[in-house]
Amino acid sequence: MQKILIANRGEIALRIIRTCYAMGIETIAIYSEADREMPFVKAATKAVCVGESPVNKSYLQIDKILEIAKSENVDAIHPGYGFLSEHATFAKQVIKAGIIFIGPRPETIESMGDKIVSRQTMEKAGVLVVPGSSFALMGSQEACSLAEAIGYPVMLKASGGGGGIGMVLCENEQALVKSYAQVKSKAMAYFGSDEVFIEKYIAYARHVEVQVFGDNFGNIVHLFERDCSIQRRHQKVVEESPSPNMSDLVRRKMYDTALKAAHAVNYTNAGTIEFIVDGNENFYFLEMNTRLQVEHPVTEMITGIDLVKWQILVAQGERLPLLQSELVSKGHAIEFRLYAEDPVRFLPSPGKITTLQWALNEGVRIDAGYEEGGTVTHFYDPMVAKCIFHGETRQGALRRAESFFREMKISGIQTNAPLFVNILADEDFQNGLYTTNFLTDKKV
Repeated sequence: MQKILIANRGEIALRIIRTCYAMGIETIAIYSEADREMPFVKAATKAVCVGESPVNKSYLQIDKILEIAKSENVDAIHPGYGFLSEHATFAKQVIKAGIIFIGPRPETIESMGDKIVSRQTMEKAGVLVVPGSSFALMGSQEACSLAEAIGYPVMLKASGGGGGIGMVLCENEQALVKSYAQVKSKAMAYFGSDEVFIEKYIAYARHVEVQVFGDNFGNIVHLFERDCSIQRRHQKVVEESPSPNMSDLVRRKMYDTALKAAHAVNYTNAGTIEFIVDGNENFYFLEMNTRLQVEHPVTEMITGIDLVKWQILVAQGERLPLLQSELVSKGHAIEFRLYAEDPVRFLPSPGKITTLQWALNEGVRIDAGYEEGGTVTHFYDPMVAKCIFHGETRQGALRRAESFFREMKISGIQTNAPLFVNILADEDFQNGLYTTNFLTDKKV
């Protein structure tokens, strides 16, 4: 590949540009009017305006993006994560235009993006899924009958959902009946399909995912796990690897199951198999993300591997650079998602960043989308940066994080940094004793 268009923005666009630069590949950035002065625009070989500030008039404009790609004669398009990264139609149109799509095959994106189809696929492959329905519910009465059979509480979910959207926790029949029409309506509005299903809600569980990678020759490897249990409103806040307090036996079983799941769909490029783990270390398939994850730097820190480089190599027809036996996890890494948000109400807090000084030291990596003087607008996700820390041990990584958040300086906007300080000071977190209920129960 000589030239890649990046169909994204912010820190992930910068992240991809960094790897392309190291590989001697030119980059074409696309930007909206609101992003005209962003660092990723300046860092790319060339940048082209894709449209107005609203996302539906810029970063989701498939025809415009393909028009730019063709006029710039690019070899490939990297979708990053979010936006069009798991949009099967976009992937198909990229390929139809004679351009390489850096990601899995469109049919894989399509099947794994439909939560009902993905459950059916995994069941067929012998992968244990969360108890629930592997078919679209026909009405609230059927939902209630199934919920009674598997036991409350249950999660009512949109089949096409993702990112915490189209999910409602139902503690009883009354709540399920009340939520049914609402979830169907939201599913249709957001995902173009009103199909919904239910899953048993596993309280006080861990959310653990396994990074997988496949090439076009049938080779698939795992690159260990990440624990993403610290969440707010089903959105990940902190991710780390290895997952604390998980037995080696369960860890190995999870790797094997993740590989089985990936082989079931002949997976290529970067992907993630997500599991829910109960208090007895029983784990169940939750979903498959057919893209690079926000938290991929955690895996890069423990393996020393550039996952974006691997994506490009696989997309241009090369074999995976390493065999499973050659992959090694070293030390411990943890990532905190720094957002421009009110630390009390946890609502977006856009504005101009008047001061931004990172406390950079050994074992600290900052993937930032903004620089001092930049403005976080209300048009997009308010993540300012991902702060990643590595140490020989978990405690070593946590100490680096504590020092960083004590010394960093950011002003002009509010951030969720105070939340991280409270998390790091919590004794249960320090001992790795937490679940997806951590933030709710602790009220940190």
